[in-house]
Amino acid sequence: MAYVICEPCIGVKDQACVDVCPVECIYEADDMFYIHPEECIDCEACVPACPVDAIFLEDDVPAKWQSFIAKNAELAGVA
Repeated sequence: MAYVICEPCIGVKDQACVDVCPVECIYEADDMFYIHPEECIDCEACVPACPVDAIFLEDDVPAKWQSFIAKNAELAGVA
């Protein structure tokens, strides 16, 4: 299981999550950052660093943002 970056990141792209990730699994896309699900070690360091509360454990992604699980995987090239 991995963490997922959801809709609140779109257009914001604050790099605080990138700066604290110990395995550098957070990457920049055109409109948001995404987490590579195969590289994420579930350390949770990114969660408190996110200023817009856009990062959730895959099992805890709110229903309205479930599509972002697949979007993170697609952006990472694993979908």
